[in-house]
Amino acid sequence: MNIQVVLKEEESFVIGYISGEIDAFTAPMLREKLATVQQKEKLQVELNMSEVSYMDSTGLGVIVAFFKNVNANNGHVKLTGLSPRLKRLFDITGLGEIMDIETDDKVGTNHETI
Repeated sequence: MNIQVVLKEEESFVIGYISGEIDAFTAPMLREKLATVQQKEKLQVELNMSEVSYMDSTGLGVIVAFFKNVNANNGHVKLTGLSPRLKRLFDITGLGEIMDIETDDKVGTNHETI
């Protein structure tokens, strides 16, 4: 089980590239990496998850906690490149209607936030 997280920060914008599996073993590594993001007012974050092959509820919890932290500072988190399987995980939990998500087939198109 392996995970890679690359974060690029520039002023009030962060783009992250996450690849591998996000589960009980790797979620703490993802949490630590996301915790390094400088929390600023109106921070804009995009997390590209097109290379995530698997995610369980532990990984979902890490993403939700990060989402809440950014939103608490009037920021915005967008998840991009989700496979249909990952998108379904967010939809089943009701998070698909709360979070800004672009599936793999919508990356690069104009996607409305719900």
